[in-house]
Parts: sequence; C-alpha cells; structure tokens
Amino acid sequence: MNPGGTTMAKRVSASNVTAYYGAFKAIENINLTVEPKTVTALIGPSGCGKSTFLRSINRMHEVLPGARVEGSLTIDDQDIYHRDVDVTAVRRTIGMVFQRPNPFPTMSIFENVVAGLKLNGVRKKSILDEAAEKALRSANLWDEVKDRLGKPGAGLSGGQQQRLCIARTIAVEPQVVLMDEPCSALDPISTLAIEDLMFQLKDKFTIIIVTHNMQQAARVSDRTAFFSIEKTGDPGRLIEYDNTQKIFSNPSVKKTEDYITGRFG
Repeated sequence: MNPGGTTMAKRVSASNVTAYYGAFKAIENINLTVEPKTVTALIGPSGCGKSTFLRSINRMHEVLPGARVEGSLTIDDQDIYHRDVDVTAVRRTIGMVFQRPNPFPTMSIFENVVAGLKLNGVRKKSILDEAAEKALRSANLWDEVKDRLGKPGAGLSGGQQQRLCIARTIAVEPQVVLMDEPCSALDPISTLAIEDLMFQLKDKFTIIIVTHNMQQAARVSDRTAFFSIEKTGDPGRLIEYDNTQKIFSNPSVKKTEDYITGRFG
C-alpha cells in the first residue's frame, strides 16, 4: 500500500469471502472482481450482507467485537488480510463515505477536507491549501464554499455536507472509494449531484456503492452485484454479478429478475 502521490485506481478481488458477527455468519463465499476506474453497485434486500461486504473491503468489519473475515480480499493482488499488512495503511488507501453526511462538527470546511492529510503528518500550509482546493473542486463544491472555508462544515446543507465528506475522502488520494448508501438521506437534487460526481470520480478511483435505489444502480454503475438470502438468519450470498445493463435488462438468474422487478425484497 502506497498512499499519497499520484492516485492509482486499484482492482479489488474477493475470493471465498465469509464474514461473521460472533457465531452469526453474515455473508458466505463471496467471489467477485471489481476492475479499476469503474463504479460497481451492490444491491439486494435488507440484511443480505451488502454493507458487511463493503466494510470487509477496508477492514472496518473487524472493528466490531467478535467480528471476523475469512477468505481472501486483495487490492491489486495484495491480500489486505495478510498478517503482515498494516491495517491503518489499508484504511488510508480505501476511502469510505457513509450513509449520513458526517463532517467533523467542530471543524471548519477547510479543516474537514485536510483532516486526513494532517493525520498522515502533512503540515505545510501550501500543500494543505492546494489539496483542499483540488479535493473540493473534484467534489464539485469549491465554487459554493471557497469564500467561507473557515466556517463550520456542519453549517452546510445535507447535500453539500455529503460532498464535503467525499472531498475529505479523496483528499488523501485513496485508490478505492466505498460508498454505503451515500444518497439515502438526501433530497433528489442533491442525489443527482452525488451521482454526477461518481461519473467524474471513476476516472481516478475504483468506486463500490451500496444502494437500495434500483434506478440509481442502473444510472451510475458499470457492473452490479446482486446479494440475497434464502430466509431470515441465513448468510447473504452473491446471486449474480454482471454488467449493469445485462443485470437490469436480461439477468441470468430468476431471483435477480424477481428482485429488480419488485416481486420480492
């Protein structure tokens, strides 16, 4: 893992990934590969393990007591669960945007964006200034906030706050960006702004998004992975993974079609 420097989107590969919460098996034998500079949507009914799988990719799943992951997860062929891997470096390389905007409430807009860089030891004002402007421009937020960078980030609208969180995520130049239902708390106009942003960001990053919004998955993603469970209490499994156009127009598995057409879920 080599954070910083030129952003290089990475390939993410899961091989027989199984995740547990204590004795409960949340997902089982997930196998998929996400190519660099693409948007991949994870869809499926509630409780099927989409967010668990997403959090496994940046080793946030194991933060919970009793939680663990089996199998192999690689970022460009480096197994991020290998015992010699620095977990902090993994999380620095793989950015995360959460369901609800979560700017640091006591920090200004500027301080929010550069928080990760400062945590990594960057102190030079010219570097921080340049990185903040670059990240805010990339998040399509610069023109809206450039004259109030010293104001609290929490004072922005919900949609602006989420774009601020995306700016904070990409300021440290990760290689993969994970988004866990990033638009579920936003209005339709803010949602479209975030979706437009994803199109632009995939030129630099590998993006994986969890969404319950079928239209959003169809609009923003190159590939779609459909997760499901047989019955309550069973582990989530990957039912089908293919080009988004095929998933939504001609899925190979009937269960996928039933979910997409609203027959269940």
